[in-house]
Amino acid sequence: MNGLDWSVVAIYIAAMIFMSWWLGRKQEDMQSYYLGGNNLSWWSIGISTMATQCSTNSLLGAPAFIITTGLLWLQYEFAVPMAMVIIMIFLLPFYRKLNLVSIYEYLERRFGKGTRTLLSVVFQFLRAFATGVTVYGISIVLQEIVGIPFAVSVLILGTVTIIYDMLGGMEAVVYSDVIQMGVLYLGIVLCVFYSVDAVGGLEAVFELFPKVGETIEARTGEELNFSGFSAVDFEGHGFGDGKTFAFWPMLIGGLFLYVSYYGCDQTQVQRELSSKDLDDTNLSLMLNGLMRFPLVLTYCFMGVCIGAFIVQSPEFLDTLAIAQPDGKVEYNYNLAVPKFVLGHLPHGIIGLVIVALFSAAMSSLDSTINSLSATSMKDIYEQFMLGEGQEMTPERQLRVSRAFTVFWGVVCVAFSFFVGGISKSVIESVNKIGSLANGPILALFLLGILTRRANSTGAVVGLLSGFGVNAGLWIFAPDVSWLWWNVIGFVVSFAVGYGVSLVAGKSPEAEGRSLEGLVYYKGVAESFKYRLNWPRNYAIMGVYTLVMVVICIMIGQIGGS
Repeated sequence: MNGLDWSVVAIYIAAMIFMSWWLGRKQEDMQSYYLGGNNLSWWSIGISTMATQCSTNSLLGAPAFIITTGLLWLQYEFAVPMAMVIIMIFLLPFYRKLNLVSIYEYLERRFGKGTRTLLSVVFQFLRAFATGVTVYGISIVLQEIVGIPFAVSVLILGTVTIIYDMLGGMEAVVYSDVIQMGVLYLGIVLCVFYSVDAVGGLEAVFELFPKVGETIEARTGEELNFSGFSAVDFEGHGFGDGKTFAFWPMLIGGLFLYVSYYGCDQTQVQRELSSKDLDDTNLSLMLNGLMRFPLVLTYCFMGVCIGAFIVQSPEFLDTLAIAQPDGKVEYNYNLAVPKFVLGHLPHGIIGLVIVALFSAAMSSLDSTINSLSATSMKDIYEQFMLGEGQEMTPERQLRVSRAFTVFWGVVCVAFSFFVGGISKSVIESVNKIGSLANGPILALFLLGILTRRANSTGAVVGLLSGFGVNAGLWIFAPDVSWLWWNVIGFVVSFAVGYGVSLVAGKSPEAEGRSLEGLVYYKGVAESFKYRLNWPRNYAIMGVYTLVMVVICIMIGQIGGS
């Protein structure tokens, strides 16, 4: 990188901070800070949701996965549209009707304060830890390709994000994500363009990519389970057969993962609660469900192009080699994209792609620390640190909220020093961490919404049981695909939670607690007062799922021909 590249990066960072300061001037209280005054457009929220999911983990980890495993990652997207439908029907309407800031407040109304506090604390720890992986990923890149020490890289990324998030709140998060998504996609497209040109055209890309596995094994001695252009694997099941990324675990496990992530994770739901009404919330989810696949297809194709380049120029693998303290050499495929960018793109464009990497990391970090701040404020501070009957002024609300944002930003940055080595792919690391708790957390919310009998004792015992079973699978049954943890954790938590509720204590209604507005029943949709025809839109999402499957099958056939 030269002065021109660094100028591009510096201008971008300065612009983000200025925009956040500008947006933050009109904030008056906690509601405007955390929900943007419920005045954010559905399309900006939808794009922001995509930007958060398309983090540095995606830009680095997905191409690394494609290079070492093949296009099977595309199967992961099959579950997204139907996950959005489930969330639209069973989860978001209840949150919106209750006018929540923290979604864990629902759990207090349904099960009691203890359940709310437990899950909020679990969320805060796991999300902060997983976000540390994101900071780790981009900081390792900066260290390897630019020469900035790891600690300095962490501090630069963390400090910039904390400043603009602290100043602008959710409104800054959403609008910065919209800008970052544009920069991100432009960076991906430019990298694809230059990598195709370096290989010699699209025909050469399709011809060379299937040979990536052989090339890597010949050059490095690593044995890969490489599928090439095959984007669907119907044969594996993920229970000890080595097919972690087969069709069924990715479809079913992915469905439970995405319903939990988009429907029970504060980092995602909080921005959905920032829209004007429930229809706008659903529109933002529908936009995400429809547009994620083209986005993922694009950055996966970037991995295909760089994989083809590796076949053409196997010496490129030497740039990914990292010497270990014991003298051995390991290859970090998460560096493939930035190493290619630095070696084959012109200056100025290099700066823009590095900005895209910054954007990807910031879009994940900003929403996380804002949401962690919201849960700390609503679930911990207001519940346990305010005196009984004490209320905060709007000015104090805003001041304390910003202080929590800074606190959690520092914690996430600190975690980044301890997350290396979980797996070879950054994107797999994040999903493994989340899959420990995704199923149990989803089960807890659906126990509340789908049953009238579940009580607080059953909910907590079920949650801990599901989490314990998943932790046991990670330690004692590593051959079980971590994608199945999302399903297994859900089934165990729901079954144990409901069973314990039947034998331990009375139902909430028997105890005199009202379940009005908290439980699903036939015809409940009428109470949500929709403006749009959502059953028709649900059908569109179902058809779109089938279209994605057909496209991926065709990709495999084209690549194999």
